[in-house]
Amino acid sequence: MSNQKHKTSIGGQALIEGIMMRGPKGNAMSVRLPDGTIETEVEPFVPLKNKYKILGWPIIRGVAGFIESMTTGYKYLMKSADKTMTEEEKEEEMSKLDRWLTDHMGEKMMAVVGVISAILGVGLAFVIFMYLPTLGVDLLDDYILRSVDIQRFHPLLEGVLRMIIFVLYMYVVSRMSMIKRVFMYHGAEHKTIFCYENALELTVENVRKMSRFHPRCGTSFMFVMIIISVLVSSALVLIFPGLAEINRLLWIAIKVAILPIVMGLGYEFIKYAGKHENIVVKVLSAPGLFMQRITTVEPTDDIIEVAIESIKAVITDNPEDDKIR
Repeated sequence: MSNQKHKTSIGGQALIEGIMMRGPKGNAMSVRLPDGTIETEVEPFVPLKNKYKILGWPIIRGVAGFIESMTTGYKYLMKSADKTMTEEEKEEEMSKLDRWLTDHMGEKMMAVVGVISAILGVGLAFVIFMYLPTLGVDLLDDYILRSVDIQRFHPLLEGVLRMIIFVLYMYVVSRMSMIKRVFMYHGAEHKTIFCYENALELTVENVRKMSRFHPRCGTSFMFVMIIISVLVSSALVLIFPGLAEINRLLWIAIKVAILPIVMGLGYEFIKYAGKHENIVVKVLSAPGLFMQRITTVEPTDDIIEVAIESIKAVITDNPEDDKIR
């Protein structure tokens, strides 16, 4: 059941034993504490596009929103992990190096370590999702399809390989027990938003009936970005023949340079898809919706309760306040 009566701009993110929702009242984080209770924190939030007019322009707002979502999401993910651990677990998790850094250099040093960890994570993602597909197509060209000119299809083959790597990566990750719990919260987030959009009372029974596949999910955004990246890269290869034949690292640098355009176009499509239903939207949204079969899991009632508390904390009495514009 997912024929929305109201299309909301409210979005969320699954956390460690919790959910973060963003709505008219700000950001709300609800987590299930070790003692079984639900704790909800609400913080005021003003998007960058509302602070700086230029960041609200089409395309640009997508880049600003993506960066904002990444930084905010990481912040709440760390907060939820901290809140859901007992003091004994925190002591066990903290390594000797962590203790030495905290004792001798304080919390600021730990913050620096956190930033370094995030940078390493981004670097690993770059190698897996940017470098490996390019390397794979180059090897295919050099050793398997040497007699075939595949240069004009280079972006398409890279896109297909990137999708395969992404799907395999998410499938392997989904096998981890802790990540499976996160994916259950992800499913609860979608179901709760659908329940709200259908103007139903936010109860466990009503939320349970909803679909866990939502078109405005970040998973769909990733697939849309891959598709748009293929289209933009293909256009460049058609305009500048031989572009994909240049040095591998230079070709990757060009793709990194067009990432802001890809992000911006992806954001505009997801925004459009949230308000319209037509054949183009359905076709481009299909891979992301299918992928949600991996990145979302049917939640248990206790997880749905957390999602309900989170969305209740950000909605107002007037649905127009969170309508997609």
